[in-house]
Amino acid sequence: MYKKFLKRVLDLVICVLAFPLFIIIFIVVGILIKLEDGGPVLYKSERIGKDFEVFNMYKFRTMKINAPKILNDDGSTYNAEDDERVTKLGKILRETSIDETAQIINILIGQMSVVGPRASLSGAIGTFKNDEMDKMSVRPGVTGLTQAYYRNNLTSREKRVKDANYAKSLTFIGDLKIIVKTFFTILKRDGIYTNSTKKDEK
Repeated sequence: MYKKFLKRVLDLVICVLAFPLFIIIFIVVGILIKLEDGGPVLYKSERIGKDFEVFNMYKFRTMKINAPKILNDDGSTYNAEDDERVTKLGKILRETSIDETAQIINILIGQMSVVGPRASLSGAIGTFKNDEMDKMSVRPGVTGLTQAYYRNNLTSREKRVKDANYAKSLTFIGDLKIIVKTFFTILKRDGIYTNSTKKDEK
């Protein structure tokens, strides 16, 4: 009942309640992004959604215009504290997770949920193993089990397996715990970066 119906209803209720705050964030962040380099406010990334449907996931843009795309060996996005592709404002948006709030658009459209698996990059289609497939049975989330409890401290493989297990045992209480944990994870700023900085590598 919760997985098939109530979860979507709660997503819409949360979005409606949060929408006035999102409008304020959009205006403030949008102005700051435009003042910094004049580029687009939003960034679109092709991701895999429920039932392997590809969609454009929205974020507030945190990188410089025409920044090159860099991936790690496991297909995950390169993400380091000293990444020169990231703007000054972008670093703040990432560390506070404010860049993710633009995904309220995807929730309203029906492509995402407030809580769910992390949406994989579209290039990962065809690479899922049998024990990872259940991840695609639910909508991806703005936050989720791996984002809240592990952030960027797991490999892509580990994230997929944990997200698949989440999808199989999805409950309202479980989602509520993830939302609460997300706030503490953001405040503690743990596991923000996937890759070591150049200073750490020396």
